[in-house]
Amino acid sequence: MTVEAESLPKGFSFPSLSKNSLTVLERRYLRKDENGSVTESPEKMLVRVAQNIAQADLLYPENDVKKTEQEFLELFTTLEFLPNSPTLMNAGRELQQLSACFVLPVDDSMESIFDAIKNTALIHKSGGGTGFSFSRLRPKNDVVKSTKGISSGPISFMSVFDAATETIKQGGTRRGANMAILRIDHPDIVDFITSKRDKSKLNNFNISVGLTEEFMRAVEKDETYALANPRTKKMEKKLPAHQVFDLIVDMAWTSGEPGIIFLDRINKDNPTPALGEIESTNPCGEQPLLPYESCNLGSINLSKMPLKTADGYAIDFEKLKNTVWKAVHLLDNVIDMNKYPLLEIENMTKGNRKIGLGVMGFADMLIMLGIPYDSDEAVEKAEELMSFIQKEARDASENLAETRGVFPNWEKSVFHEKRKLRNATVTTIAPTGSLSIIANCSSGIEPLFAISYKRTVLDKTELLEVHPMFEEIARREGFYSEELMRKITEKGTIKDMEEVPPHVRRIFVTSHDISPTWHVKIQAAFQRFTDNAVSKTVNFSQSATRGDIEKAYMLAYKLGCKGVTVYRDGSRDEQVLSFGKKEREDAKPIRVPRHRPEVTRGITQKMATGCGNLYVTINEDENGLCEVFATMGKSGGCAAAHIEAAGRLASLALRAGVETDSIIKQLKGIRCPKPMFSQSSSILSCPDAVGKAIENYIKKQSQTVQLSLNGDKYSGANINGHSPECPECGGIVEFKEGCVICSTCGYTLCS
Repeated sequence: MTVEAESLPKGFSFPSLSKNSLTVLERRYLRKDENGSVTESPEKMLVRVAQNIAQADLLYPENDVKKTEQEFLELFTTLEFLPNSPTLMNAGRELQQLSACFVLPVDDSMESIFDAIKNTALIHKSGGGTGFSFSRLRPKNDVVKSTKGISSGPISFMSVFDAATETIKQGGTRRGANMAILRIDHPDIVDFITSKRDKSKLNNFNISVGLTEEFMRAVEKDETYALANPRTKKMEKKLPAHQVFDLIVDMAWTSGEPGIIFLDRINKDNPTPALGEIESTNPCGEQPLLPYESCNLGSINLSKMPLKTADGYAIDFEKLKNTVWKAVHLLDNVIDMNKYPLLEIENMTKGNRKIGLGVMGFADMLIMLGIPYDSDEAVEKAEELMSFIQKEARDASENLAETRGVFPNWEKSVFHEKRKLRNATVTTIAPTGSLSIIANCSSGIEPLFAISYKRTVLDKTELLEVHPMFEEIARREGFYSEELMRKITEKGTIKDMEEVPPHVRRIFVTSHDISPTWHVKIQAAFQRFTDNAVSKTVNFSQSATRGDIEKAYMLAYKLGCKGVTVYRDGSRDEQVLSFGKKEREDAKPIRVPRHRPEVTRGITQKMATGCGNLYVTINEDENGLCEVFATMGKSGGCAAAHIEAAGRLASLALRAGVETDSIIKQLKGIRCPKPMFSQSSSILSCPDAVGKAIENYIKKQSQTVQLSLNGDKYSGANINGHSPECPECGGIVEFKEGCVICSTCGYTLCS
């Protein structure tokens, strides 16, 4: 790596960075020349950021810029705190765009829609992500008076935003990312919920349904609720609430989307309701914002906060307090040093001065304290920590207000006549995918993803990596061995390994060892003491049912979460299997078909073929499509055998989690000497008929749900898939904190 000859100021030392940290920094953060060669060291980057952000002190009285610079640099070099990625990337450079998240308004006019698209391109080009509510747009087939035509609806316009995002590559450092939210009472809500069933569309969007208290009460009472046209404000029709909720659950079970946010709960905590209603969040859902607002975030590394004692570890609250106060100072400075992509964003952001101080390394800290993640003690520790951080952050904001003044919209806020604050909000639990790699700690408030795993470095060499605290304990207690580490890598968990002492197994739990209930409880514990919202993924095993996801949603609602993101293992194409033996570089994961239940449900379709009428039966179980078989009354011998073979293989593939679309693609188009042609369709062969029968079945399900929502409860296809590796470096990709993140190079599908 070519770097500038630059050392840290006297008295500062930089911790040794892991190979992964250096990889992330080189790929995404360090300054490069026009040929793409790195021209900046990590030390130089931190000096650059500290010097630049400290300059904001010059705007205020009683400043000591050099002292501030030293304080910020100490936070960075100890890895006790890091600001969000755009600040690390851009502070002190020409772009100087320092915010990660923005929300733009989309009003019900062509001018507003395309202004939003233009502004989105400008924000993505500067390295930010955008959130939108499409709830103000009139539904499809609604009247357009100016042209005497009909509206195409919000989903069609989302596709235009998606295409614009695909075009912007953000200078090769951050991908464009969007959040789309639609209120549950919008007439197009069913189309929205199912809008990502076609996985070739809306790939630059996360989508979330905005749930209201009225809707949730209707779900609990199994009542109907009203859909209202946003243009006329008039009720259009009513839908059974629980069936719509079931559809959300089913799509989340199938693909992890849509997420849900509780709009009324978010607006209950809106610090400036006089300025408007919060309708949307940033792409990962943790930052609710008013239209044209932006927010800059940063995270305290909790793994650096425990203090070694004679009995083990204890949290050093004095150190944590000092870190919080310095971090609030830094984040407030970022607001002033930021170069905003739009004047409206600058005015709104400086008017409310929202900051989002969060945490990372929570799982590491629990391990140091000897507390299992899935325990009441962990929930209590989360509340203790976040309540302390929240209190100190507000005290620090109040202290800044004494010399710098309150945020300009303070008189319009809920704090008016209560407390003078510099910032309308102070805390957010944000994703820390790249930051946690740099800091070499666990991500956000997530549990450990794995204890030991193979990491593929850039030359395709595989390295065995072990969580440092686990290795330390294993060596100290005498059960460490390379063979054990390889075994852990293959299994991905130690919960049933007798070679590992029970007390160690209890502490080192991973995301899939933990029940969804505990995931939700931890999220709720942090949410209770967070101004904004919490980014957290509730993990489910592949065998989880739709009912399991519904229970998690209802628990999150009852415990006070502001939103939920769920992920069932194997339900997204971007996931890779991070565990298991890899016999060769391009080896694919082994799929094992699930057991066929005693009772299935389905239909039989008659398909006219050149060989006669073929009867195709398609059945499903609680996990989706599970079997296909076909018979032809007059066939025998080889013809019957071929038809039976096609059905058996399709059934095997379905129960093994192969994408339904892939099965259809393989069967459709196969020709035989006796094709059947008609005005409405053509059947080229019996396998072609089987493929088209499966396709028809799925289309009819979708139409039934979208058109009526008053028949049988929807049961979608089982759409599973695996992608072999990160598209940039070949490393491990994880789904966490509401997004796909590479744990090697920091590549992410979200901003």
